[in-house]
Amino acid sequence: MFAAERRQLILEMVRANGAVSLRELARVVQTSEVTVRRDVRALEAEGLLDRRHGGAVLPGGFTRESGFPQKSLSATAEKTAIADLAAGLVGEGEAIVVGAGTTTQELARRLARVPGLTVVTNSLLVAQALAHANRVEVVMTGGTLRGSNYALVGSGAEQSLQGLRVSRAFLSGSGLTAERGLSTSNMLSASVDRALVQAAAEVVVLADHSKLGADTMFQTVPTDVITRLVTDEPPAHDDRAATELQALADQGVQIAVAGGPTPSSGVGPDDAHTGRGPRREVPLPGPRRTRGGAGPTRFTAAGLERDALGGGGGMERSARVADLRRR
Repeated sequence: MFAAERRQLILEMVRANGAVSLRELARVVQTSEVTVRRDVRALEAEGLLDRRHGGAVLPGGFTRESGFPQKSLSATAEKTAIADLAAGLVGEGEAIVVGAGTTTQELARRLARVPGLTVVTNSLLVAQALAHANRVEVVMTGGTLRGSNYALVGSGAEQSLQGLRVSRAFLSGSGLTAERGLSTSNMLSASVDRALVQAAAEVVVLADHSKLGADTMFQTVPTDVITRLVTDEPPAHDDRAATELQALADQGVQIAVAGGPTPSSGVGPDDAHTGRGPRREVPLPGPRRTRGGAGPTRFTAAGLERDALGGGGGMERSARVADLRRR
């Protein structure tokens, strides 16, 4: 493929999705990320797009929301890995809320095997994924259907969440920064997400690396309210994503990074039973602020799961991200 054809395809992808990672661009145009990065620089010089945190976005600073078909085809491997890891945070008999999004839809598919689970959601896709799970009770909010992401929004959805209390909320969004936290491009969706957060004791954000550093119009969850971030491993060259992860950790967000198997990790008996994939252990050393904990704890992706299920002995509120750029 000639450079002009390649760059035109890259431009069309960014216009269709609002934001696309270099990894995804390289996969679609069937070339290396080095070549794609060079093409993105050339398009940026022409004012056709902006480079942003390991990817490309529409010019103008804020990314816009793409439709469900585009979202469902974007970063599919990353979303699967994130959903596999996040499912390990949910225990038998819990009550949780799950927001709208393609990543949370992937999570819902993995929650169908958790017995005694109650899931409150405003997402038709999440509800559909759990519709045939005999041991899972699904409670849907009211509201008005928003066709672009199959979510119920508006005052009806928000009012149905009043007085609700659950253990944790799982949310996705359009962008995540250490400065503003989680954000989305739609005002109605943002308002419902804030109501979901109010109902939960803990907030878990599911976001692939392409959303790190992306900033959209409406804030849904401030950084100081986010308990955990479950994300995928950024590319080795993506210094900006690693920097954003460090900034989030410095503000007290616990971070779990989903990745492939390593010599020290693999699929154990529990993973085989639940359908969850292998986990990469990510040491998060450094200064900590504890909330009700007796002492410091070294968190890994697996250790974070044990804490969520009651075996961590206290909740860590700050952790330092390992040097992802060297992996």
